Amino acid sequence: MTTEQFLEIMKQDKGYIAKHDECMDISQIKAKKLIYQYNNTAPDEMDKRQGILRELFENPHSNVLIEPPFHCDYGFNIHFEGFAFMNYNCTILDTSPVYIGENVFIAPGVCIACAGHGVHPSERKIYQTSKPIHIGKNVWIGAGVVILPGVHIGDGSIIGAGSVVNKDIPQGVIAAGNPCKVIRNITDDDIVDMEQEIRQI
Repeated sequence: MTTEQFLEIMKQDKGYIAKHDECMDISQIKAKKLIYQYNNTAPDEMDKRQGILRELFENPHSNVLIEPPFHCDYGFNIHFEGFAFMNYNCTILDTSPVYIGENVFIAPGVCIACAGHGVHPSERKIYQTSKPIHIGKNVWIGAGVVILPGVHIGDGSIIGAGSVVNKDIPQGVIAAGNPCKVIRNITDDDIVDMEQEIRQI
């Protein structure tokens, strides 16, 4: 299999299994260099940061904000639909496409991992697996969350801090835990009256 053929498999919105030697044929040097540059920018070099992100993600929306340090495998497999904010020390293993909806907030220390390995020990060193991840719009992902391969998170949902998301989460809910489970729906009772003066909660 050529590098170009494997790249096309990686970019598809479906899972795959590949031998490790096939995966290693895909160079990550460009992404590693860009990430190194990004993580070593000064706090006031916002224009430089945006330029690096455009090259890394292949021209994303200009209002994607990522606090360094940040790490990913390839960059080209991360797709933003609009504004997104990613806080410090997040990692995306984008061996398959990662789709991040508009107005998504990602807290510090989040790991979004498309990649997996063989379950049986005799096969673990032979191949890796990968499945796409979809995060809907208006989602809030709490600190230290791990999102595993193949997961879909519905629009407007919240994933509580420290959760391990190994199955799909529907839209409009608060979910948390290891494994992550739905706790309750988000309702109009959760709306804050911003016309009132700021008060302790």
